[in-house]
Amino acid sequence: MKDRTIAVAGDHAGYALKEKVVAYLKEHGFEVIDAGPGNGEQSVDYPDFAHRAAEWVANGQAQLGVVMCGSGNGVNIVANKHQGVRSALAWDPRIAALARQHNNANMLALPARFLTEEEALRIVDAYLDSRFEGGRHQTRVEKIEQAKGAA
Repeated sequence: MKDRTIAVAGDHAGYALKEKVVAYLKEHGFEVIDAGPGNGEQSVDYPDFAHRAAEWVANGQAQLGVVMCGSGNGVNIVANKHQGVRSALAWDPRIAALARQHNNANMLALPARFLTEEEALRIVDAYLDSRFEGGRHQTRVEKIEQAKGAA
């Protein structure tokens, strides 16, 4: 998996955690594309950054993405607006692993205000260490993709 490029984004609530995740991924040999923000904890609009990271995943510039905001919900909703993106909100390593195994999630959303740095990095590890199981799950993923763009 070390040949993968990962898009990362956050907002002011997720900024400190984003910086830790970026450093951690780089230390483990991943190429990281940082969608921002780059201005610390100054208030910003998370859609601006989450859209950018999700677009990089959708167009293949990045194979995976990790996005974070206070609850993780906002960035997760934004990411899932993009065709071909399946973002999963995870607050536990098992949830992150299942998102990859069963849903072929190509983006991970983290609730920065509800995780310690150590918890977040364990979740990232579980996500990156898991693989899509295919089989019966492939049919379900195909059905998810059919719904993109529906009203």
